[in-house]
Amino acid sequence: MNIVVCMKSVPSSETKVKVDSDGVSIEQTDVVYEINPYDEIAIEEAIRAKEAHGGKVTVLTLGPSTASQNIRKALAMGCDEAVHLICENVELADSSAVAELLSSSIKEMEFDVIFCGKKAIDCDNHQVPNRLAQLLDIPAVTAIFNLVLTTESGSAKREIEGGTELVTVNLPALFSAEKGLNEPRYASLPGIMAAKKKPFEERQVSLGDEKLTILSIELPPPTAEGRIVGEGPEAAGELVRILREEAKII
Repeated sequence: MNIVVCMKSVPSSETKVKVDSDGVSIEQTDVVYEINPYDEIAIEEAIRAKEAHGGKVTVLTLGPSTASQNIRKALAMGCDEAVHLICENVELADSSAVAELLSSSIKEMEFDVIFCGKKAIDCDNHQVPNRLAQLLDIPAVTAIFNLVLTTESGSAKREIEGGTELVTVNLPALFSAEKGLNEPRYASLPGIMAAKKKPFEERQVSLGDEKLTILSIELPPPTAEGRIVGEGPEAAGELVRILREEAKII
């Protein structure tokens, strides 16, 4: 089974984001990049599929040259080879242009299954997996928390409003991972050493015509400081007055 897993390097969830002077990107000083958490789940599911059915896992990344360290981590986890589409300043790129570059690369590969994270935590737009599947003309089941995979089909479960949906599709197909699908493994020392010898292809690429332009990025307004209106039961009357007359929410 030939498996492709798409991965993005994103700022750590612990990063204290600062808007850059250009007003449309984040300041890169002291920003630590890590594998997108949902993509890490996708990587784990791809490795498990290989362990169950044989074959190989190719990790595909579109990102700046610094993304190579996270690609090595994916190889250390158990992926077999990597393709790095090097494109600087792609963190907040248009999803359509990203999907087109990924699909162009995947069309050159033999694949049975594609795994993605359901979204990247920096852009948070949920669009790339669906766009990618459309460009490849294959079925997609997104935000899955359970998957039963055979060499010919996949049955996936995902949460919908009021219940759970079970979807079965024939391969080739794309699945995007939600939390709960699995628990990603840690890279072992032998895995880290082996990753240094695994095939790692790098290509310089450029984004095509983008359909979305970021005009500005702003931090949310600071949260107002708390206000103590008193102590004990006697404060209840003052609290009710404030909620009714000042906040006007009751």
